[in-house]
Amino acid sequence: MAFISNTDLDLTLANNEPIEAVLITLRRLIRATDLHSKQLVKTAGITAPQLLLLKAIHDRGEVTIGEIANEISLSQATVTTILDRLEKRELVFRARSNQDKRKVHAYLTDAGRDLLQNAPLPLQEHFIRQFKDLKDWEQTMILSSLQRVVQMMDAQHLDAAPMLEIGDLDRNTPEKYSETNLDHKK
Repeated sequence: MAFISNTDLDLTLANNEPIEAVLITLRRLIRATDLHSKQLVKTAGITAPQLLLLKAIHDRGEVTIGEIANEISLSQATVTTILDRLEKRELVFRARSNQDKRKVHAYLTDAGRDLLQNAPLPLQEHFIRQFKDLKDWEQTMILSSLQRVVQMMDAQHLDAAPMLEIGDLDRNTPEKYSETNLDHKK
């Protein structure tokens, strides 16, 4: 398979019809997200939602499942499923509150702290840093354009968390993206 350099691709985009350039650009965004997701699984053994959940627990300290769900914009059911998987891997543990037995708090284990410390940044953190460096009018223009694209794709009704990730948010990690499977998909 022959690869095209960024310069060649930019020239190709300039020579295409606008719709082709838009579709190629959308595909590049999807592909970048997919590649980053696979790299995260390969290097850290966790998905981006799992990483964000670990980070939220770390940042908030004693935190309930509902608070985590609100912070990372996922349903409590999805957060619970992700926590189940992280707990099986001994990266987190849950304990009932001493003050209110109806509340369950999530905590990082030492292994969870180690993994979080050594994991690469989620793709959206890299994006956020660069986005914040833009002028207000540039941020508004990008947001407006992306919102228009969402409408054109009739996707405004879809629920989405503020994370760049491909696939199910609560999927298993190592089995689905083992090195063997990643090598097959190249």
